[in-house]
Amino acid sequence: MSDENQATSQRGSDQAPENWEREALREIALAGVKERRSARRWGIFFKTLGFLYLFFLLFTFMDGMSAGDVDRKGSHTALVDVQGIISEGSAASADRVVGSLKAAFESSQTQAVIIRINSPGGSPVQAGYINDAIGHLKEKHPDIPVYAVISDVGASGGYYIAAAADQIYADKASIVGSIGVRLDGFGFDEAIDRLGIERRLLTAGGNKGLMDPFLPVKEEEQAHLQAMLDGIHDQFVDTVKKGRGDRLVDDPEIFSGLVWTGEQSLELGLVDGLGSSGYVAREVIGEPDIVDFTRKQDLFSRLADGLGVALLRVVEQWGQASLR
Repeated sequence: MSDENQATSQRGSDQAPENWEREALREIALAGVKERRSARRWGIFFKTLGFLYLFFLLFTFMDGMSAGDVDRKGSHTALVDVQGIISEGSAASADRVVGSLKAAFESSQTQAVIIRINSPGGSPVQAGYINDAIGHLKEKHPDIPVYAVISDVGASGGYYIAAAADQIYADKASIVGSIGVRLDGFGFDEAIDRLGIERRLLTAGGNKGLMDPFLPVKEEEQAHLQAMLDGIHDQFVDTVKKGRGDRLVDDPEIFSGLVWTGEQSLELGLVDGLGSSGYVAREVIGEPDIVDFTRKQDLFSRLADGLGVALLRVVEQWGQASLR
């Protein structure tokens, strides 16, 4: 072997230990980083579990309050909220609102019931169920007066419910009324003609394709639906007249579907006064202590929703931690 090769070999053997030590230090450092990342992830996970446990205890405590617990609080004004679109399965569904009203009326310490409404309307069937239930509860508990308080909006189905109350209050800027019925749809028959699209529809029953948006409107179909809407409107008008009586002014525009402010509604007889729920409880009923009887979402659904949001945040934070 030449002197040059021997020198190169000697340098390589001298550098090997040094490279090995550097690699070992690098591996130790990387292991430490991975361990810190893992600890951070598990920390986030256990913190989330802790929060979920606390929420579980809180919800269990809240759901565990029975009517007897409320009664022990003493005399009160019961409050039931009707918030949002009135439809089956919503927060303002008949099932949920009527259940809340029953609990409010059955509490032995309830002096009066306030139905706080903030709704643009919705299903006439659901609103009708609630209106009927209020009437039945008033007959069963004649000593408990019922007040409807409109906050932002009490229109259409929202006012349908309010009409069952003994008295209706609103803010001066509330939107009230819309005593009417509507049916929405679209027509695409000319559009598909221009695009050269052929509509193929098979039905069993001459009117099964009623108001198909891809076919021209038939006069007899439109007349049938208009008669149906007029019938539902008549039911609405009769309900309002029954609830408001001679407090309504003699103005056919009241039932035209128009809306008014709270101040205008007071002049028309659609409401009896201006004021909030607190004002009605304090100044009209004379019982300022308000207990909310509005049925909330069941515990399982609330926990499921909360768990879903929490897990989503954990996954997000876990992913962020792994990229650092």
